Amino acid sequence: MAQKTDGGSAPHRGSQEYPQDRFDRVERTGRVGAHRVTPRPRYVWQYLIAALLGFALLTAIGIVVVQSEGGSGKLSQLTQSKSSTSAKRAAAAEVDPDATLAILNGTEIPNLAATLEGIVTQEKWGQILFSGSASTADVKISAVFYRDPADAGAAAALAAKLGGLSTYTTEEYTEYDVQLIVLLGSDYRGPGLEEAKAAPQTTPPVEGEDGAISGESAAGADGAVEDAPVE
Repeated sequence: MAQKTDGGSAPHRGSQEYPQDRFDRVERTGRVGAHRVTPRPRYVWQYLIAALLGFALLTAIGIVVVQSEGGSGKLSQLTQSKSSTSAKRAAAAEVDPDATLAILNGTEIPNLAATLEGIVTQEKWGQILFSGSASTADVKISAVFYRDPADAGAAAALAAKLGGLSTYTTEEYTEYDVQLIVLLGSDYRGPGLEEAKAAPQTTPPVEGEDGAISGESAAGADGAVEDAPVE
């Protein structure tokens, strides 16, 4: 039977030593608990540079694609189709010799409408049903007006003959009952302008209350005014 010896102690297992790792070399501080990373500030210029780089990249890709399409002939086909469309429109804009016209002179040149009427009739650009003065003599822009969309080609062709005038649709000028209305303004530089300016301007005679002709209309070729006969 084992006996207990006074002052004896139980056997003690020696401590086991482990190699050091990175956790043994951590600097000891007074901080305790979880640690959060401080957020870094964001800079707007970084996003701006990124956007510019993206735009430049997309532009470069677009240029490469356009060049490749042009080399394959697709762009030339597109250009040809646009040219053919323009040619069809130009072909549709033909002068209609049977189109009824009204010429309105909105300038201070008294013979302009009559002169242009003669040219239109001679060139067979249409049938003149009316030519005369407009409601005002201070029109600034010349144009060719039409109401029916079917007359758009005839209006464009006539406008081209008159010096490249603009064409417009309108619901006015119904009192003339024509297809095309030519309004002449101060910007008109088409046919008949120089002839109208060179034409002599005549003033109709004005009779007084007693029947005698007065003013410059009674003047002779030498500027003398003839006396009215005395009964």
